[in-house]
Amino acid sequence: MKTLTLDAEYDFDFALFGLVSSTRDYTLAWGLSRGLRLRFVRQPDFVLHLVQQGPLAFSYYLYTKEALTLRLFRNRAALPSTLPKPFLAPDIKEYDYLLQVLGGTDELAGVELLDRLTALPAVQYASEFDPNELKYKENLIF
Repeated sequence: MKTLTLDAEYDFDFALFGLVSSTRDYTLAWGLSRGLRLRFVRQPDFVLHLVQQGPLAFSYYLYTKEALTLRLFRNRAALPSTLPKPFLAPDIKEYDYLLQVLGGTDELAGVELLDRLTALPAVQYASEFDPNELKYKENLIF
């Protein structure tokens, strides 16, 4: 019998920033809202269902406009897990939060956003990543 496989190609057309912060997720979202002059809104937890290991829940904040969408995720699962890597992006587990930017304007894209993020008191360190180079990039598709 012939088996068919599905090869799916996804378009990762967003910018991804990793943030190191010792603050709680709601405090970071508030600090980002003030520092970037946005308004992040708490969403229901993002639940990632792994086939044999079970679900992982991550806190999730959203800011959306016509041409701009920002998503803030906690990188570590909110609930205790028996998995050795309970992260949304295990490749970059050193980062506490992930900020996904879709359709950024000049001031909210690239180096300018990175400079603004590192200037915030709640952010200890920030870095930009190419989503195409991550091993678990499929976890970031919504």
